Amino acid sequence: MAQRTEGSSQASQVSHRAAPVHTHPDDVPLVAALSALADPVRIQLVRELAGHPDWVLSCSDFDVPVGRAAKSHHFSVLRDAGLVEQRDQGPRRFNRLRRDEFDARFPGLLALTLRGDEA
Repeated sequence: MAQRTEGSSQASQVSHRAAPVHTHPDDVPLVAALSALADPVRIQLVRELAGHPDWVLSCSDFDVPVGRAAKSHHFSVLRDAGLVEQRDQGPRRFNRLRRDEFDARFPGLLALTLRGDEA
């Protein structure tokens, strides 16, 4: 499967790390999307992102019960599943939930995730 990726639009800013690589939701198999949403920490990240405007939360703003390296891994999984887009601004990495793009590929899946266990 060929993977289409999207680079950061912030190429002019100098960063100490490589810009994140993003997988478009159209290139994500259903199993990968389900797997990304099967972890409680990733569900928490997605739900927090859904409750905020785009590009407001940096990775350090999330209070999840894992260390920095594990949090980075969880964000990588979410990027690979087409759920999250990230961009660097100085030393911070800001996030956007790719709601519209993900909904177009997997209608209803994100809504079920955001609805929670109370349904």
